[in-house]
Amino acid sequence: MPTEQQLEVRSHLLSTVRDFVKHEAIPQAAEHDENDTYPAELIEQMAEMGLFGMTVPEEYGGLGVDVTTFAMVFEELAKGWMSLTGPIGSHSMLTWGITKYGTEDQKKKWLPDLASGKKRGGLALTEPGGGTDVAGMETRAVKDGEEYVINGTKQFITNGRKGDVFLLLAKTDMNTNPPHKGITGFIAEKGPGFTSGKDFNKLGYRGVDTTELIFDDYRIDAENVLGNEEGRGFYQVMDSLETGRINVASRAIGVAQAAFEAAIRYAQQRETFGRPISTRQSIQNMLADMATKIHAARLMTRDAAAKKDQGERVDQEAGMAKLYASEICAEVTLDAMRIHGGAGYVKDFPIERYYRDAPLMIIGEGTNEIQRLIIAKNLLKIYEI
Repeated sequence: MPTEQQLEVRSHLLSTVRDFVKHEAIPQAAEHDENDTYPAELIEQMAEMGLFGMTVPEEYGGLGVDVTTFAMVFEELAKGWMSLTGPIGSHSMLTWGITKYGTEDQKKKWLPDLASGKKRGGLALTEPGGGTDVAGMETRAVKDGEEYVINGTKQFITNGRKGDVFLLLAKTDMNTNPPHKGITGFIAEKGPGFTSGKDFNKLGYRGVDTTELIFDDYRIDAENVLGNEEGRGFYQVMDSLETGRINVASRAIGVAQAAFEAAIRYAQQRETFGRPISTRQSIQNMLADMATKIHAARLMTRDAAAKKDQGERVDQEAGMAKLYASEICAEVTLDAMRIHGGAGYVKDFPIERYYRDAPLMIIGEGTNEIQRLIIAKNLLKIYEI
């Protein structure tokens, strides 16, 4: 159970975030989304609020909040504009990895600037030849004295252009069995040989930079191997992805909640044949199902976050939460559009943006098809006969 002080910090942080969303994010969301422009001022405000250091311990300049509070913040931000969760979501997987697996020297060197938002970054994992097939990655890191020389390309990287530092995964040993044991994590900062490539023009999740990262004979000191443990990158990133899937589930809940609230307000205002459509049983059935799905998704996500707070592995729980929350987000946003009718299909209302943003959560942090495989694998171990 969280302490009284933790609950007080949570309450204050959520109140601050809600005010920010209401007065700053929502008024600017439509314009940034339409023009696909980076919301620099909003991101700076988020840094001032400490959101880039939410899970970083206080001794390194962070807020040190628990994963449950972290999830709640993501939900509140996504209710206003889901794109704002991207810069801190990817960044938090980097800070989580350094906090949990970094050496003391690495924590002191990197975490203070990352927690304050002075430096920003994310996770450099996905490649053009495959996203989920982590073990098949083609980025190579070859040892050369006290340095590694890295070559390869990553893609679909949030913060790829605006970010400075990334948790980079690369193959250091091509002959291990299984192959994932040859993957190493590096704390990699942009510099000679490490640049951003093309930007991706996306359906939704607009206003946030999503790019390639290109490594061309990029030299990095051996002291930047995460935890000074070569060959441990796969295990380190899988742990970070558990928090990533909790934050993606929370984003989905936030978008679905926003769509539901817009739909129930509209249903009470819109009249057909002399009375509000909220009096129609078919509309009531849709609203009831929408609210029930959102409540179930929230409970699953909070359960995964609570277990993560207790130090447990939550690959199954986080996978279930991400799978269910993202699927119902797509369903709820479509139902909200149906309730709005033609009004939901035009940009006068935010419904069409919610609908475009929803698919990201189905794909991001491991596709839902992969989540099902992970869940089934765990279930077969539990119920092995």
